[in-house]
Amino acid sequence: MSVRTAELLMAMMMGVFSIYLMFKSYELPVGWIEGEGPGGGAWPFWLSLVMLLSCLGIIFNWIRKVGPIATSDKVYVRADVLTEVGAVAISLIVTVALFSIIGIYGSLPLFLIFYVRFLGGHSWMLTSALAIIIPVSIFFFFEVTLKIILPKGYTEPLFIPLYKMFF
Repeated sequence: MSVRTAELLMAMMMGVFSIYLMFKSYELPVGWIEGEGPGGGAWPFWLSLVMLLSCLGIIFNWIRKVGPIATSDKVYVRADVLTEVGAVAISLIVTVALFSIIGIYGSLPLFLIFYVRFLGGHSWMLTSALAIIIPVSIFFFFEVTLKIILPKGYTEPLFIPLYKMFF
């Protein structure tokens, strides 16, 4: 796929998304409400309208072949890059799916090991350090400091001693 084709497809998808957002935000008042100010749907509606107009401008320039992107026949994404991006996307989806099963503190180290060691090709020493330090830091930042409890899935009982220690 060329850069030119990718630009057209993206403008069309964003244009359709803009129309959808305009319809959804129109469920709320989009104009000025006397004595209150702008309605609840005003900001998303008008922002979506501007986004739609921008998409129409991109399509108009694409048809006229105006601008460096609208005339570019360069390859948009090489196959090898697309494979790497796909691997990261799939691994992130699996990581999030595992949140409810083994929790953030179980799935995050698995993601880091996959990403740092297997995709990044870094040493086991660096991989192990990051797979331990990052989840522990996140635990102390969110759970201990901010008092925001993150999902732990079936690993929840393992955290009871830590809760007794810090709460």
